[in-house]
Amino acid sequence: MPTEIVILAGDLRVEGYLSDTPTGQALAEALPFEGPVHRWGDEIYFPVPQVVQDLDDTATMKVEVGDLAYWPTGKAFCIFFGLTPTSVPGEIRPASAVNLVGKITGDPCCLAGVPEGGMVRVERR
Repeated sequence: MPTEIVILAGDLRVEGYLSDTPTGQALAEALPFEGPVHRWGDEIYFPVPQVVQDLDDTATMKVEVGDLAYWPTGKAFCIFFGLTPTSVPGEIRPASAVNLVGKITGDPCCLAGVPEGGMVRVERR
């Protein structure tokens, strides 16, 4: 069963879920977790050092607005809300392959206002 989460950044609150995949479950077990925001285009990512996972069956080089992912290369949680520097027309692309771990159920576009270096926290809803 998916784990309902809330993503908090300053006064911003966005709801979503972590899926039942092995990586999604590993992140759910690590809740709550937080870190400093890194921006890469319209992606927020931050390290979750307590979770170490390899690429799995959900690994992809193409994501959608609102996707939540785990980036094994950076041991990081990723939130996609628009285009990244490697995107091409009609495709949002991460820097390298990510494991899909969930989805934002609210409006992910409001994440555009989250500044580099700010803190983001993910916890159970």
